[in-house]
Amino acid sequence: MYTGPLRALIDELGRLPGIGPKSAQRIAFHILKVPSEDAHRLSDAIVAVKERTTLCDQCFNVAEGGALCAVCADSQRDEAVLCVVEDPRDIVAVERTGQFHGRYHVLGGALNPLEGIGPDQLKTRELLARIDGGLIREVIVCTNPNLEGEATAMYVARLLTPLGVVVSRLASGLPVGGDLEYADELTLGRALEGRRTLEV
Repeated sequence: MYTGPLRALIDELGRLPGIGPKSAQRIAFHILKVPSEDAHRLSDAIVAVKERTTLCDQCFNVAEGGALCAVCADSQRDEAVLCVVEDPRDIVAVERTGQFHGRYHVLGGALNPLEGIGPDQLKTRELLARIDGGLIREVIVCTNPNLEGEATAMYVARLLTPLGVVVSRLASGLPVGGDLEYADELTLGRALEGRRTLEV
């Protein structure tokens, strides 16, 4: 129906994750409607992120301009504790808590044989090399609480446990403010397994 640059823009927007055909069309018409300087600011931001953003040489987090990300370059972080995540976005979620002050390692995904993601596609060799350095005493596996994340956590634990480091997993269970009657069996079961003594 649409042709030329507008059709090309709709097609490119539609290739983005989570953007369907209708959303792509809506965004394209929004871009068409805004002032030229707003559209140029958007295109400049896209070009800049591709040109100046890389992955950290050490942990594979997003790094700007240098070889190390801001976390790896921070000498105040605890080098003995490592949090293993699937994706750089997960680091943002953990950092928002303000509870973790160690370092990170980004696997670059989770085991998913149906999508062709096996152990060789993850940054596990690099993780083992970091453990071999001898500084790390605990690894917190912080993968998503789904089938792929659980499989990845078990795989990482099997790799690291023989190396003498403590391997822990994030606790999971009922959300604060949730009702028991709406909890599924798996979530409730995890909450029971991870119960702790009340301190008064």
